[in-house]
Amino acid sequence: MRGVGRLSGVALECPDPAALADFYSRLTGWPIVCADPDWHSVGESEDTGLHLSFQRAPGHRPPAWPDPASSMQFHLHLRVDDLAAAEEAVLALGATKPSHQPHPDTSRVFADPAGHLFCLCPAPPH
Repeated sequence: MRGVGRLSGVALECPDPAALADFYSRLTGWPIVCADPDWHSVGESEDTGLHLSFQRAPGHRPPAWPDPASSMQFHLHLRVDDLAAAEEAVLALGATKPSHQPHPDTSRVFADPAGHLFCLCPAPPH
């Protein structure tokens, strides 16, 4: 089945696009491919089909998790070869680790510096 369009990116709202782009650039290894005061993007290249972008939102309020009265709205999954080593690395980059970890053996939940949640998940065996 052919769709109407192709997903070209995901944009996260945040108070400081440059800082969050730097965090995700170091997390993914992707370079910053677009930089302007209100919008930054990272991707494998400027012409790649998918970018992760960061849009300035001065009133940004991060989601609360876990909180049944709040919504996580979305979160990113990143596949990693070594869960423990990746955890150490993301914490060194400035991520925080919530105390609630529903499945710590198979995935770990973190928040980026602006409060967006993401999970580290083991890469499938090759």
